[in-house]
Amino acid sequence: MGVFYDYYRADDREAALAHPESPREVAVPGFDVVVTKWIDPHVVLARLVAFVADVEFSPGLVDTAILYPPPEGAPRSDEEWDALPEGSPYLEGPCIGELTVDVRDVLAGADDERLPLIAERWSKIEEFSSFGPDDEGYTPALVKDLVGLARRAKANGQMLYCWSSL
Repeated sequence: MGVFYDYYRADDREAALAHPESPREVAVPGFDVVVTKWIDPHVVLARLVAFVADVEFSPGLVDTAILYPPPEGAPRSDEEWDALPEGSPYLEGPCIGELTVDVRDVLAGADDERLPLIAERWSKIEEFSSFGPDDEGYTPALVKDLVGLARRAKANGQMLYCWSSL
């Protein structure tokens, strides 16, 4: 089935955490969401951010502040991890992270004229290698959707969040 990543915008962390157990497009009517599969923030989205910013990709280029499950309740030892009940979100997810303002602003500032080239470069990364010819329109549409989401978030003073089904 794979891991799903929903990128969305919200007014604040409290709003972003509404119904954390549910995918964002289902959780709260009205969430502005881009639903993806396999587009994790730390590698695949980070490669897009690198192409938009015209910088070299590096680990840590895109960072997230984990909001759910709550970091303050996370197990701190092997014994605490072993004692977690089956179904604990610390073991199975879902997870919600807040992307940095820099990520939002880089995507929001993307040059529209460069978007087709950026999408073409992004489509050639290793993580997309299993996509077939029927998927050729996927990356241009996804780039446009993610850039649009970032622009709407910035225009409204909001942050970007990522819900994952981990």
